[in-house]
Amino acid sequence: MSETEIRTSRLVLRPVTPHDSGPFTQAVNDPRIYRMLASVPPEQTKAQTLAWIATHDRAREEETGHFFAITAPDGGLCGIISATRAAREDPFEIGYWLMPEFWGKGLCTEAGAGLIRWLENTRAVRALVAGHFADNPASGRILAKLGFLPCGRSPMFSKGRGTKSDHIMMARIA
Repeated sequence: MSETEIRTSRLVLRPVTPHDSGPFTQAVNDPRIYRMLASVPPEQTKAQTLAWIATHDRAREEETGHFFAITAPDGGLCGIISATRAAREDPFEIGYWLMPEFWGKGLCTEAGAGLIRWLENTRAVRALVAGHFADNPASGRILAKLGFLPCGRSPMFSKGRGTKSDHIMMARIA
């Protein structure tokens, strides 16, 4: 496993470990989280979370995914942020979520800025994509603060909702 850590003024972004599976499983079973994510089903099990974590090393090796636990300086878990893509020639897609008790404090924006800076400095990334469901404007505001602009809108299937929902795609070019 990579030992890469990204430090910001208030946060440490570190690789997700199997030790995180319990708290993260509990968090994503909150409908305020899973309804806003495309790939997380309601009632996700710890085994499903562990299976997801088990994909991270290979994704890092193949340069198709970088997953970080967002933690407070004391090590307390706040959420997840990632940069993923289907193939090396594709732009990375930024994804994130925070546990509700950390909402509204600017932590996602701070974590996103740290991840983007890391991608630019270590991977020479210049273009990124991200998206959010239309009924989650707070996520859109985070992306706008990070320099993303809307570039498309279409229905996207959400496992958490069990249906397609209006989704806004955004892009950032340095």
